[in-house]
Amino acid sequence: MYKIITLLTFIFISLNSQAQGDAKAKVILDKVSAKVKSLKALKANFSITITGAKGGGKPQTKNGNVSMKGTKYYVSISGQEIYCDNKTSWTYMKESNEVQVSAYDPSENSFSPSKLFTNFYDKEFSYKYIGTSTVTGKKVEVIHLVPTTKTNKYNKVELYIDVANNIVAGGKLYEKNGNIYSYSVSGFTANPNLTDAMFVFDTKKYPKVEVVDLR
Repeated sequence: MYKIITLLTFIFISLNSQAQGDAKAKVILDKVSAKVKSLKALKANFSITITGAKGGGKPQTKNGNVSMKGTKYYVSISGQEIYCDNKTSWTYMKESNEVQVSAYDPSENSFSPSKLFTNFYDKEFSYKYIGTSTVTGKKVEVIHLVPTTKTNKYNKVELYIDVANNIVAGGKLYEKNGNIYSYSVSGFTANPNLTDAMFVFDTKKYPKVEVVDLR
């Protein structure tokens, strides 16, 4: 789950004026940053296909959706749901009917709005404009992110920017171990009407759920 959630941070990537890279890539990414920062809330569907190193095993595809409102978020993917109200986070696993509860820590290496709206990426990647392409019928700008440190788990990250809407439409992440994560974004909705209750796990809606409190 951690790897899947890490990919989501690239979907709504935000870079500030000190980011490292060529001028054209910076202009495009700044527009993405401005678009996301202007929103009070958002929803999107996503699909991620994992290809194993050296062709090992069949590609695995996972579909999910994400909702955000300020610093609160909800993610649903492959039988798991993650809720966060900026104080507490809940990870619910449908198969075992178990929910793990933990104190929200924005400094942890996980999906969180604190990383979406800071210069987290410009400290770890340089970027370069590659050109235009067509992905699922949409014209996109292609940008490559390359780690600036040897400790990063990725060799390269490829972003596809939807030029019509200034949002990330998809991309690929190349791990050093050979795994490739290909993802696409669809159904992006700006400023949907989201209630605060949807970011809190309600045990009443899950009969006999086992609660594991890690706080």
